[in-house]
Parts: sequence; C-alpha cells; structure tokens
Amino acid sequence: MTVYQKRLDDLTAEPRDWTVTGVAGFIGSNILQRLLAAGQRVIGIDNFVTGSRRNLQEVEAEVGPERWRNFRFMEGDIRDLAKCQAACKGSDFVLHQAALGSVPLSIDRPDETHAVNVTGFLNVMQAARDCQIRRFVYASSCAVYGDDAGSPKIEDRLGRSLSPYATTKRIDELYADVFSRCYGLPTIGLRYFNVYGSRQDPNGTYAAVIPKWMAAFSQGEAITIYGDGKTSRDFCFVQDVVQANILAATAPISGEVGAAVLNIGTGTETSLNELFAAMRDIVVQEKADSGQGEPIYKDFRPGDVRYSCADISSSRRLLGYAPAYDLRKGLTDLVAWDAAQEKPGIART
Repeated sequence: MTVYQKRLDDLTAEPRDWTVTGVAGFIGSNILQRLLAAGQRVIGIDNFVTGSRRNLQEVEAEVGPERWRNFRFMEGDIRDLAKCQAACKGSDFVLHQAALGSVPLSIDRPDETHAVNVTGFLNVMQAARDCQIRRFVYASSCAVYGDDAGSPKIEDRLGRSLSPYATTKRIDELYADVFSRCYGLPTIGLRYFNVYGSRQDPNGTYAAVIPKWMAAFSQGEAITIYGDGKTSRDFCFVQDVVQANILAATAPISGEVGAAVLNIGTGTETSLNELFAAMRDIVVQEKADSGQGEPIYKDFRPGDVRYSCADISSSRRLLGYAPAYDLRKGLTDLVAWDAAQEKPGIART
C-alpha cells in the first residue's frame, strides 16, 4: 500500500474539513472530486475568472448526491479578505490553488497578476492564520527557477525571475516562510511543474500547451511550437498533483515539513518535439483522421524557461509522494476523457 492510499484510508475513516481556493478551476476541481470521494467536508471559493461552473457540475455528477452534500460553495474573490476568512472558518486544512497562472498573461497584465497572486495569497494566508488552520498548502511554480541553468531543478538553487508571474510565486514563498516563523502557521509550498489533465481549458491566448494542442489535434488544426522544439518540460498529470496536495496537508509536522517548498513533477524531461510526437500517436489511435502533419515553428516567446525538470527526491522523502502517471499514461487518460465529452477539444464553460 502506498503512503497516499494509506492517508486516503485514514481520512475516510476520520473525515476532516478542508478549504479549497480556486475550487472551480482545473486543479481545484480535481482536488475537490478526490476529497469528496474520500468522504471529506469541503468549502470551496472561486470567482469564475478562470474556473467554470461546468467543472463543479462534473464533480457533482462523478461523486453523487450524497457526497456532494459535503461540499459548500462560496462565490467570491480572494482579493476580498472577508470572503477568505469566511471560507477558512472551521477548516482543518487550506489548499490554496486560486491564481492567475500564465507567464504571457503576467507580462501583458503584471498589475492584475500581482493583485491576485500576491495580495490574494496574503489574504488567504491571513485568514488561515486567524482561523487556526492546521496546515496551509499552496500552489507555487517551477517558474521561480527562472534562468537557473541547472537540471534537474533543486529547491534551493534559484535563478533570476523571467516573468512577473514567476516573481509573484517567489514572493508567495517568502511570505509563507515568514508566516511560519512569525505566527507558527505550518505551510508547504508545492512547486508545480507543467500540470495537465481533465478539465484544463484549451482556449484563449494564454492556454497551456497540452490542452491547446489537444484541441488543435481534435479539430485538425496546425500545431505551433515556439522556438526549435528542444525546449523541455516536466509534464505532470493532475492526479499526481492531487496526491501531492493531500500528502502535504496530512504529512507529520517536523522542522523540515513546517515551512517547506517542494517540487511536484515526475522527474522526467520531455522536449516539445517529443511531446508533439507522443500526442500525435495517441490522438491518431483515438481518431484516425486527426493529428496529421508537422508543427509550425515560430520565434521563442519572452519569459519562457528553456529547460525544466523536477528533482522530486525531497517530496518523495518528506511526503511519500510517488507519481503514478508517466506522460504516455497521462495523455492516454486525457484523450479518453476528452473523447467522452459532448464536443471534444472545445471550451467547456
């Protein structure tokens, strides 16, 4: 039995109260589904800027009416401190996922990115402190590594930030460390690498690469690669991120865990050219008339990190984190999920 399964069994036997910010989003809704399936009680907050009501409806359909009754939703913005306090009241754990999570968006609108990712983060953390939350777990990002040339990325080796988004996530980590020291609030930051999976929005200027390409393959459109295609990423399936959040919230408290920042990825590097080939193969198996042709190459984008792969040894050691999905398994599950939707590859609002 894995550490994760043992924790889920323990939680099922003794349910807890959880707050999930950004609960209607891609990652937040997957976390919600896992918690409700384990019989937990959840309060969720979202303003539907990047999340969607459809995501919540899908969770309700998956978990059924009895478990859905353990969920209470609050529509609100994390820039509103009173809303954050109401969302955290009575909870044991906070899983903070709400953010504007795009590098290109942050370059276009740094003020809005700062307001949500820093001011909103501070509001949620203050609310967690005031409500005496047992553990505050938050989404950080591999973007904080910036221009560090090392690979794989190790938690204590940071370069200079390459985008406003990366800067906001680094500020969050500094605030979490200070809150742990000044107020005794146990915090764990999870530096997500490139997360993909069900319910990820494929549309818009700032869409992430895998859902955007999935939509293009499904619709027979050309794929664009920025740069030479040798840019690499550590693509992490959303269910492994769900695992990391639950493990981080429930890990035994120690000096190392009390204010940790940990990488969450797979420890495997994949170039964009390799990703294109893998996605084309898997999509063609599902739909024979899709995924043909070669990609179109365009100039590199400002703010993009060249190479990114996670060293996950610390998260394995401190949390018992064990990724269950390699890229092919994750993409296969994603293609199956996408094909099961009413209109594969388009926005789900």
